[in-house]
Amino acid sequence: MPSSRCSRRLSGGEFPLDKGSEEMGESIHPMIVSCTSCGAKYRYDEARFEGKPSKKIRCTKCQTIFEVTNPAAEAAVAPPAARPDNPSPLVGSDMTYTRKPSDGLAHEDRTKEYIVPPAKDRPQRSTANLRLPTGKRFSLAAISGTDAGKTFPVVKPRMVIGRTGADVNLSDAEISRNHAAVEFEEETVTLVDLGSTNGTFVDGQRIDTAPLSNYGEFEIGGTTLMLIVTDGQ
Repeated sequence: MPSSRCSRRLSGGEFPLDKGSEEMGESIHPMIVSCTSCGAKYRYDEARFEGKPSKKIRCTKCQTIFEVTNPAAEAAVAPPAARPDNPSPLVGSDMTYTRKPSDGLAHEDRTKEYIVPPAKDRPQRSTANLRLPTGKRFSLAAISGTDAGKTFPVVKPRMVIGRTGADVNLSDAEISRNHAAVEFEEETVTLVDLGSTNGTFVDGQRIDTAPLSNYGEFEIGGTTLMLIVTDGQ
């Protein structure tokens, strides 16, 4: 049976993303899993692995049983495989892996005519009015890529996403050191590309800025992130 980020049972620590339950905050190490049969997404507490490499659980929407792999055990087995046409970056390397057209036709189609303007030519955005709204909790969840299953709480009104030295650090070699930012101005949330090498994408389109809403997804490098909004302080 193929391994997958998949379903859950509604008991003892797994919660669907489509229910804004206050209990979501009780999970110390939540990961986002999705059913490959129906695509339903859920939170799954890593503590439920109990040190085991995987768990079999049932999707309550389509009743299919899937195997969920423990990300901690997966990371301990082997580091991410190197691309055949590009050596793995050295540990601590400041290099960003640049996708080639052969990496995928879809990527070639959406980037071949896009030219990233130099940093000095990019308009400077004002951050004076940025603030998190009261009564809401925000987080960014990695739903695909090398960091799939991780969630990052939003702790300030401008969250920079990158590879090193950012507010949200991802272990994706295709992501720039400071790749993108998510900015909060009360109820308005804006995704901003920071002049990244490989771009920021929403619905398959490369963007400079784009609005984000609850469960809104965007792609940077080989990683897909989702914005999650719940009630609470």
